[in-house]
Amino acid sequence: MLSHDRVWAAIDALAERYSLSASGLAKRAGLDSTAFNKSKRLAADGRPRWPSTESLAKIMEATGASLDEFMALLGGRPDGDALPQQRPTVPLVGFAQAGAGGFFDDAGFPLGHGWDLIELPAQSTANSYALKVHGDSMLPLYRNGDVLIVEPGASVRKGDRVVVKTTGGEVMAKVLERQTAQSILLVSLNPQHPNRDIPAAEVEWMARIVWASQ
Repeated sequence: MLSHDRVWAAIDALAERYSLSASGLAKRAGLDSTAFNKSKRLAADGRPRWPSTESLAKIMEATGASLDEFMALLGGRPDGDALPQQRPTVPLVGFAQAGAGGFFDDAGFPLGHGWDLIELPAQSTANSYALKVHGDSMLPLYRNGDVLIVEPGASVRKGDRVVVKTTGGEVMAKVLERQTAQSILLVSLNPQHPNRDIPAAEVEWMARIVWASQ
């Protein structure tokens, strides 16, 4: 029986067959890189969202797969294995972009589309995204090029590692030492960089770090 889950599983299987991620398959087909994201498979009200026939035609043309090959994937793999589940993907944002205006909403969520995406070896939520570390200000814990997975809206407590953006456009990753209605006290990960006591009015958003690529 043709079902919503099996159609999307077949798209994932086609991507894997040609050594692509779901986002890589979408880009190769000339579609938005987020077109096949897990979050796009359901509408805002929770109803199943099906891929268009045009999208299916484009991915078959891009990979050279035949209709018969895709239909076979709909029925499962020839070796009898289950179709793979899509690995979670999240937007990848540079710290420079995080500090610039227009890339985030007031709650710290990335705006718009077209972000590069990365696949995670760990579970993420629909609210998660990735920040790529630049420079040495977060040594020795985080190095240049490390990827941090952050989750806006997650509850934060003393001792949590967080990313904070100020109203002045500064973005930093530190340890939350204290949070009050007046200010937040952040402990620097690098002893060569000072701790920060930031007035609450100057905090644009704060997101908890839930995973790091190390």
